[in-house]
Amino acid sequence: MVITGLVLTGIAALVHVFIFYLESIAWTSRRARAVFGTSAEEAEATKVLAFNQGFYNLFLAIAVFLGIGVYAAGFEAVGATLVFTGAGSMVAAAAVLILSSPDKASAAVKQGLVPALGVIALIVGVWR
Repeated sequence: MVITGLVLTGIAALVHVFIFYLESIAWTSRRARAVFGTSAEEAEATKVLAFNQGFYNLFLAIAVFLGIGVYAAGFEAVGATLVFTGAGSMVAAAAVLILSSPDKASAAVKQGLVPALGVIALIVGVWR
């Protein structure tokens, strides 16, 4: 189950790297505007906020990637802690999104389901 948890959280981290790209690099592009449902004017007005939010997502992904690497290097407690911190924060952010903007439930599920499954699998695997 540990491997399943690490794979799922790794996939979630890759998704968050993509979200970083959309928010911090491509925010005003047609593709990003379509994903987030913003107009060109809204995207331009919120560019600085999105840039910051994108880096938040990148840092969560980095925590997960580092955790996977540290776990694989044999430092299981430290690695699992990093993965739990990064992926758990992804799940918490998805919960905040769904609670604050119920109309964005679909995005929250896309953002939070895989890391949640990864966290559950990792918990089961670590607590053999």
